[in-house]
Amino acid sequence: MAETPEQLLSAAEQSMEKGLEAQRRSFGRVRTGRASLSLLDGVRVEYYGTPTPLSQVASLSIPEPRLIAVQPWDKNLIPAIEKAIRQSEMDLNPTNDGSLVRIPIPKLTEERRRELVKVVKGMTEDARVAVRNARRDANSELDQLLKDKEISEDDLRRHKDAVQKLTDQYVKKADELSEKKEAEILEV
Repeated sequence: MAETPEQLLSAAEQSMEKGLEAQRRSFGRVRTGRASLSLLDGVRVEYYGTPTPLSQVASLSIPEPRLIAVQPWDKNLIPAIEKAIRQSEMDLNPTNDGSLVRIPIPKLTEERRRELVKVVKGMTEDARVAVRNARRDANSELDQLLKDKEISEDDLRRHKDAVQKLTDQYVKKADELSEKKEAEILEV
């Protein structure tokens, strides 16, 4: 438990920032119809019996706006890389030429774009919940400080207002990230 209201505010802000960072990472895995290396962040390749992140067994590049190229360091990994990409939940269909795996990024249909916008809205709500949970935790600790007579009621009110301002600020940031990602998805 933090000792001063200022430390509580700092801890709450860090917690809110973590919620936004989680939202950014989640957004990186949402396909927008353009090639992005973050699409492959969650792909793990079976490498000597160990699931290994794709970026640790191959070099990744974007030679064209709608194509990702995967150059494995060990050519024997090509079938495992193709299998891992196909089994991911991104509906991608990789091809290989014996030394390079190419992943064409298909255009999104209007229906799929609408579904992805709903997914993004859900991720944004998760971020808002994380921010509100940080507010709740900070407020309950402030209440405990008042109960322990470490702060006055005026201080409590002032610090709760500061926590609310911080909450509003981070909810607004989450909404701005969401609007940006939605625009990216709906862009044809």
